Amino acid sequence: MRVLVQRVTSAQVTVDDEVVGRIDPAAHGAPHGLVALVGATHTDTEAIAKALADKLFRLRILDGERSAADLSAPILVISQFTLYADTTKGRRPSWNAAAPGAVAEPLVDAFAAALRELGATVATGRFGAHMRVELVNDGPVTLLLES
Repeated sequence: MRVLVQRVTSAQVTVDDEVVGRIDPAAHGAPHGLVALVGATHTDTEAIAKALADKLFRLRILDGERSAADLSAPILVISQFTLYADTTKGRRPSWNAAAPGAVAEPLVDAFAAALRELGATVATGRFGAHMRVELVNDGPVTLLLES
C-alpha cells in the first residue's frame, strides 16, 4: 500500500460539480490538515491498511513536530490507483501493480475507517470516480508512506 501525504491548509474533492469531501483545518482549531492519496496493490491486506493509517495519524509533520493526533487535524482520504504506475518502459504507464477495484476499494475504506477509529475527522473522495482535487499544500510538505 502506498499513501502520498500532503500537509494542507485546505482541501476538497469534487465529482460531477458536487463537493463530496472537504477539510477545513481552521474550523477544527488546527493550522493544518492532511490529504492522503491511497493506492493499493495485490498483496495488501486490511492489517496493512490499519497500520498505515496509524502511522499517518501519528506522523509528526505538523506545526511544532506534532501529529494529526496531537492537533485534531482533519484528513481527506482519496483513492489513487496511479500511485502504482510503472513507467520504466515506453511512454504509456502500466497499471499491473495496482489492485483491481474489488480489492482496492475495501482497503481504502479500511484505511479511512481506521483513521476514524483512532479519532480523526475524515472526509473522502468517491472510489472509481473522476475526481477534481483542490488543495493548498503548506510548506510544501509531501511524503510517501509505503507498507
